[in-house]
Amino acid sequence: MAWAAHAERMSLPRRLAYIDVESTGAHPVRDRITEIAILRIEDDVLVERWESLVAPEISIPPLIQQVTGISNEMVAGAPRFEALADRIQALLEGCVFVAHNARFDFGFIKNAFARLGRDFDAHVLCTVKLSRALFPEHHRHGLDALIERHGLQCEARHRAMGDAQALWQFVQMAQARFGPDILARAAERAMKAPAAQAPGLPEGLLEALPDAPGVYFLHADAEAPPSGRTDRVLHIGRATSLRARVREHFAVGARKGKDADLRAQVKRVEWVETAGELGALLLEAERVKALRPQLRRPTESGDNAFALRFVDNRRRPPIFEFVPISGSDPKTWTDLYGVFRNRRESENLLRELALLYRLCPRRLGLEGGSVVGCSAFHAKRCAGVCARRESAAEHDARLLGGLASACIKPWPWQGVVAVAERRQDSGREAFHVFDQWCHLGSVTRWEDVASIGRERRFDLDTWRLLSRWLAVPAHAAQVEPVG
Repeated sequence: MAWAAHAERMSLPRRLAYIDVESTGAHPVRDRITEIAILRIEDDVLVERWESLVAPEISIPPLIQQVTGISNEMVAGAPRFEALADRIQALLEGCVFVAHNARFDFGFIKNAFARLGRDFDAHVLCTVKLSRALFPEHHRHGLDALIERHGLQCEARHRAMGDAQALWQFVQMAQARFGPDILARAAERAMKAPAAQAPGLPEGLLEALPDAPGVYFLHADAEAPPSGRTDRVLHIGRATSLRARVREHFAVGARKGKDADLRAQVKRVEWVETAGELGALLLEAERVKALRPQLRRPTESGDNAFALRFVDNRRRPPIFEFVPISGSDPKTWTDLYGVFRNRRESENLLRELALLYRLCPRRLGLEGGSVVGCSAFHAKRCAGVCARRESAAEHDARLLGGLASACIKPWPWQGVVAVAERRQDSGREAFHVFDQWCHLGSVTRWEDVASIGRERRFDLDTWRLLSRWLAVPAHAAQVEPVG
């Protein structure tokens, strides 16, 4: 499609190279280029149109093949990047590098040259930023949104030349619609360096992160160590948008505290997309427990979790048994109160109950002594079981009434349930299976739910995150009983 051009539209740089890269995945270091297209424009005239498949020398994942239409067979006889490097560099020479989410494509090109021991640099203009500057009233600025909004023609979406031509049409449309001053200011904004910068990370990596939920891993080593050696994980976190959350760590304003340490030490970022928030919560808890990241505040292990069992008719303390529950089956629990990670948590609860119900700290095992009356009795906060002002039975009746609120909430369903998470944009699905607050497993297909084992093993962290998550009515509505 063509648009009538302004007589004065030299507000953009004179030499532009519209470029699109298709690849085996989103990681600019680990993944490889499968196709490149370049449109070289000089003074608004197309002077070169070039495209080529590229042999990635690694397998293209099935999902990527489905999205792009580029198969392993198609690239089997294609030239390697090394054979195309001189041609690509000549086409880009002296041009502003124009792409959609430009740092992503620029990162792939720069890293491909770096693997050959060659430097590559260029001024970069991002058409996502250009669209935001020119059309701030819109919220979506992905290429699909631009094609729909402006009636752009794209002969082959997710193929390099089709996408590059759509970008050129978008800029031609903008030149026709806006005056040179407006366009110049928008272009200046679109060519600014990104607000999030990480000196130790490869070019384009932050832009490669998906706008999707998942878990991210910040590493101290630029490459994964050989098998058998420890991979130094600095931080593990979860996010509803991996791209937005990780960029926050490296934002220009992140100059103090933990984020400042991360900026200085991080050399590699890995991530795992999930189908939703619950999947990210479960995966984060699992990986934090297994990897113990260095810069994340350590959480005491829940492996020694316990509950309290009241011992009836005992005249002197201790009147509680400490019952280990980690790894046990909640279905077998009887007369247990609370779920505690350590003694401090259980003592805090007992102190709170003592204040609320005028209970005796000595009988609760919170203080020793043999004189008549505990410290709370002398402060008039204890009803006096320690001074024979009431019977142990009267005291313990109030205690059990207060402890009732500390019982683990009964499992709300008859048996095994699954929580389904689905993402409309990517089609990613996950089914998380639970029973009696225990996570039995997760699968990506509903038909595989039946294959998950039914052994229940209680985990304190899973119980806590699941309790909080299910407290939201919209989340509880996602639960499906499993027959």
